Amino acid sequence: MTTPADVHEVRDPELPGRLLGVERDALLPLLRGRGEDDFALPVAACPGWTVRDLLAHCSAALSRVVESRYDKDVFSPECNERDIAERAGWSNAKVLDELERGMTEAGPVIAEAGGRLDGVALGEWVHAGDVRAAFGEPGAYAGAGLPFALALLAQVTGARGHLPLHADLDDVDEPLRLGVVSGERPPARFIGDAPTLVRLYAGRPVDGVSYELAGAQAAELNIFG
Repeated sequence: MTTPADVHEVRDPELPGRLLGVERDALLPLLRGRGEDDFALPVAACPGWTVRDLLAHCSAALSRVVESRYDKDVFSPECNERDIAERAGWSNAKVLDELERGMTEAGPVIAEAGGRLDGVALGEWVHAGDVRAAFGEPGAYAGAGLPFALALLAQVTGARGHLPLHADLDDVDEPLRLGVVSGERPPARFIGDAPTLVRLYAGRPVDGVSYELAGAQAAELNIFG
């Protein structure tokens, strides 16, 4: 698996939609094949939420993007809870139908947003990993979407002026450079596998995982905190 080293230097507007499409094709068959009880499982990465709650949040967020119903506060914790509550009476199948529609139709809207919604697509992919982790599926934050997620992570951290980091990934041929090198701070260094890098940037636990991080604290990498 390869990924370009400097994808954040020029924004690829189609990248979020590609990531969502690849993840849709992987995630929806998994979800539609699970029993009702599985939707009540807790999600460790989102304390207090079940799989059903998380999926309702994801589907609602994408629907807001597709329908252009968002502002600077629309993805606040309070708004997320309202979205989940509004779907409390829906069947699981209806939530999945909304999620599938959002993952299919949000890409062009995100592409035209000039980068300010790119993080939504990345967050949806991370949440898909949260669901797989709740199910005990192997490779929760890996799979076919990982190369696109890494490229989008570089794109998002670059656009946000995040701290510079050079990643030598065990499972990727080329080094990945994240954030922006401004001269104010030397790049941090990461050695490990790509799913662990993603988990660090998403603020997910990495207990028991072997990796090296120098020049930055793990908490500094979190782009969703």
